[in-house]
Parts: sequence; structure tokens; C-alpha cells
Amino acid sequence: MATAKKAAPKAAGDKPAAKPRAKKSAVAEVTRLRIKVKAYEHKVLDASVKQILDTALRYDAKVAGPIPLPTEIKKYTVNRSTFVYKDAREQFEMRIHKRVIDIIDPSAKVIEALTNLSLPSGVTIDVKMA
Repeated sequence: MATAKKAAPKAAGDKPAAKPRAKKSAVAEVTRLRIKVKAYEHKVLDASVKQILDTALRYDAKVAGPIPLPTEIKKYTVNRSTFVYKDAREQFEMRIHKRVIDIIDPSAKVIEALTNLSLPSGVTIDVKMA
């Protein structure tokens, strides 16, 4: 019959043994170019996104998107008149349409072509390297 050993009681100052740290893998991280495009008019936005996609695909880049993001709606309420008719109001809204495009492992040629791209006015572009 095997006898079980009892563990010695821990002292108040004893710390638990340190866990071994996980080694980082030697796999290189994938670089990507995240392009956020915003505009008030969705037709102008879609034309700009198509132009960006055509430029990226011309240089054989891997592209994910365009991914439509939720439309941001800003509403403003204004009195139509003052004093007696102050209950009469008008509402206005501005819609900001958004798209996201990811370019995976972009080459130098792709980045240069995208920087030289001329897009219509009213289109805002935010480019981040991740």
C-alpha cells in the first residue's frame, strides 16, 4: 500500500512559484495599411473607394474591404420663429458615411501610388499603419 505524503504548511512569507513566461513566436507580424474614408455624399465616397481599390489591385496588393461602417448622423433642431410661435421647429441632419479598407502587406509601389492619388473634395482620408 502506497503512502501519501502531506504537503508542508506554507509560511506567511512564501510566494508562489513564478510561472514560466510564454515565448514569443518567431512569426513576423503582418503589416497592414488601414484606410478610413469619410464623406457626406455616399456616391462620391463609393467612387473614391473604387479609385483606391483599383490603384491597390493594379500593384497586386491583398485588399480587405471596403467595409461599410455605421453612418454617423448629427441632428440639429432650430426654432422657426421666436416668441409666440416658438413651438414651431425645424430639424436638420448631416449624415457622414464611412468605409474602411485594409491593404495587407503593402509594397512601396502601392504606398507611393496611393499618396499620389487625387480624390474629389469633400472626401476625408485617414491612413494608419498597423
